[in-house]
Amino acid sequence: MPLGQHERAVFEERSAPLYEEIVTSGGISATDRRIGRRGELHEAFELLVEVGLVVRSDDGTSWRAVDPAAVQARVVAPLGQQGAQLIAESAHWAQAFSSLSHAWRRSPSAVGGPFTEIRGATTIRTFLESMVADSEEELLSAQPQDRRGVKQLAEVSAREIALLKRGVRMRTLYQHAARRGTDTRKYVAAVTAAGAEVRTLDEFFNRLIVVDRRIAVIPSHEGLDVAMVISERSMVGYLVDMFERHWERARPFTSSESSLMRDIAAEQRAMTIRMLLEGRADPAGAKRLGVSPRTYAAYVADLKSEFEVETRFQLGYEMGKRGISGREADESTT
Repeated sequence: MPLGQHERAVFEERSAPLYEEIVTSGGISATDRRIGRRGELHEAFELLVEVGLVVRSDDGTSWRAVDPAAVQARVVAPLGQQGAQLIAESAHWAQAFSSLSHAWRRSPSAVGGPFTEIRGATTIRTFLESMVADSEEELLSAQPQDRRGVKQLAEVSAREIALLKRGVRMRTLYQHAARRGTDTRKYVAAVTAAGAEVRTLDEFFNRLIVVDRRIAVIPSHEGLDVAMVISERSMVGYLVDMFERHWERARPFTSSESSLMRDIAAEQRAMTIRMLLEGRADPAGAKRLGVSPRTYAAYVADLKSEFEVETRFQLGYEMGKRGISGREADESTT
């Protein structure tokens, strides 16, 4: 009989105790009703016979036990070999489906039309990983408020370095706040060493991934677990143009020069001023800077100290009196 889960359950629950009884008793009579066709131990006994753990005595009147060590290899080895064959076969099937999936995603009808929603965090992650893995020329990524953990960053780093080695050009945009994350800095160091370009920007922007300038993924207005996949060429081109505009204004993440860090600190200060003057609540202001509410509150406290005031109302009044808008740097370049 083929050995599977049912047979293993029978073996563990009934055959094993019967075997122990046979070992202890020195054998079992061939006429024992319990192992007969209608006996309660018939199936358990037949399984012992099948695997070779009991054999008939020389005179045929009883059954005796066999050393399990002599039987185990004959039973387990074929199962292991079968498992290895199934694993290898599954790998071949996965490769075959991967090539089909690649062709499907590159077709005009890949995601069911020029605009398609995908739902569920797992579904979105799987789709993105597959889409990115198929990139051939360029990967553009805008990642505001990066909150990925060490394990996620390590996995992403390995995948992206593999792409870079294939010749895929990669550019990633973060907010300035990402520079404070130790794990993010390690990730950036790894991918830039492999040829990627990473920059940071003071202003908030929405998440965006564009592969080979032919397909883009953006968040849906419905929430974090819903994404919009766009394959309409004009819209993808528009999103790429938006990315390029942000990219030109962003600062490289590859330098640790003190002058650059001073410029970035100045840009975050100006952004905080704009958030205050626009009357944005702390959670909204923190989100747009890509920092935690506590860090944002510390920025505001620094401004109070700088302008020697105690309340936000006094801070707004003082900045207004001095003509400070938070856009002085922009105005000086026009």
